[in-house]
Amino acid sequence: MVQNKPATAVALGSFDGLHKGHKEVITCALSYKERGLIPVILLFDSHPLLSLVGKAPDEILQNEIRAEMLGEMGIKSEYISFDDIKNLSPEEFFDNILIEKLNAKAVCCGKNYRFGKNGAGTSEVIHTLCEKVGTECKICPDVTYKNELISSTRIREAIKNGNIPEANEMLGYEFCYRSEVVHGFERGRLMGYPTINQYFPDGFTVPQNGVYASVTVVDGKEYPSVTNIGLRPSFECEGINSETNIMGFNGDLYGRIIEVKLLEYIRGEMKFDSLDALGAQIKSDSAKSLEISGKRAK
Repeated sequence: MVQNKPATAVALGSFDGLHKGHKEVITCALSYKERGLIPVILLFDSHPLLSLVGKAPDEILQNEIRAEMLGEMGIKSEYISFDDIKNLSPEEFFDNILIEKLNAKAVCCGKNYRFGKNGAGTSEVIHTLCEKVGTECKICPDVTYKNELISSTRIREAIKNGNIPEANEMLGYEFCYRSEVVHGFERGRLMGYPTINQYFPDGFTVPQNGVYASVTVVDGKEYPSVTNIGLRPSFECEGINSETNIMGFNGDLYGRIIEVKLLEYIRGEMKFDSLDALGAQIKSDSAKSLEISGKRAK
């Protein structure tokens, strides 16, 4: 029964990128901790559009990184199956999930929040439902960037266009990815610039092909790095991958899951006639990346 469950303050939204707009809603839920409520974020086991139209938008933030970030923020994650609730009316979702399941005594969401079958419920609807049962409801203000609402769609477009600083500004953290280090051709090592090769997870937002200033995390330490994303036009290679030269690090990372954070687009892909020309360009790219990472806000 509800009375036997701890009272919660629930953050509602999509939270697929955990951007600044999402964090406004989470901060709202966290503020109720001082009043004895447990801050909870309600998450779906998969993106709703996967169930509704058969395809989810490309992922901006991997689930394991999102879980770590939410844990650091101090909010409890509650997962539900979208398939189990997609046909509930707004009233049924409110009663069955927010009140019965979560014992919500406070609810936080954005102005554009939609819920219930066919998105029939709005932020105004949830405010009315909350009033009827004495649950507090906070509709958070819009969070904008360059006078436009921050959205996951805008962030995906910025990443795909190579506009990483803009994406990072809207996210409130540096766009990043983690994947296993795999064996490449090791030509970079022969030129004195060893690299780690990684493939992007399926369904992930892949940045525009080119060379980026980056930071690579190894055993909790951040190293300046330079990352090439693309097909490596100077060599025959199948598939888009991420190839990163980590400055100041020497060690074997094969088989390990390594995180790369992108800072800024440096240049587009180029094809070189010789390894000497490629090596000279890598040296130039490394110097540029060091300059950019040196200005990075800590």
